[in-house]
Amino acid sequence: MESMSGGSPLEVSLGEQVSQILHELVEAAGLGPGKVLVVGTSTSEVAGKRIGTSGALGVAEELLQAIGEVRAKFGFDTVFQCCEHLNRALVMERSVLERLRLTEVAAVPVPKAGGSMAAAAYRSMKEPCLAEAIEAHAGIDIGETMIGMHLRRVAVPFRPTLRYVGHARVNAAYTRPKLIGGERAVYRLDEEAGRADRDGGSSDLCD
Repeated sequence: MESMSGGSPLEVSLGEQVSQILHELVEAAGLGPGKVLVVGTSTSEVAGKRIGTSGALGVAEELLQAIGEVRAKFGFDTVFQCCEHLNRALVMERSVLERLRLTEVAAVPVPKAGGSMAAAAYRSMKEPCLAEAIEAHAGIDIGETMIGMHLRRVAVPFRPTLRYVGHARVNAAYTRPKLIGGERAVYRLDEEAGRADRDGGSSDLCD
């Protein structure tokens, strides 16, 4: 199969490309009910143009449909990052905003102030609203729109098999909890027994 630079097959639709990437990310991140995926998209970059110059609602709607199908299959929530003009606020269902007790901000995204993807997402939701920020469990960035400000600590880069959607470079990440403690810390239950054996019954305990 003929491919673009970066491994995005020319014969595969935009929706199929993003679906494949998301399935890989879902598996790596363990996304499911109660988890949140943040999506950043430049439809201009997908179309081969510079970000912010040629937004396309048709492209946004095709990607949105594919993302929605994966979301429905696995049960996680999706939020969509607006562009810089709206301070990269996030489009989401009001139920998500209220469940996570996020700070609401007021705007209605349109292609020239919010971006085509955010505008399309807003109009597809039952009760859409905007949140100022979020700490998402994972994210996909189509066109290098900079979603890192909306990811939980600690972000782990994820490299999907396909590195492009259309002409847009794709970055992705999932997150893990911070590992706390020092050289005596244990991070998995199966390490505990082994640590006790190695310590030989040492009395050097925290309590």
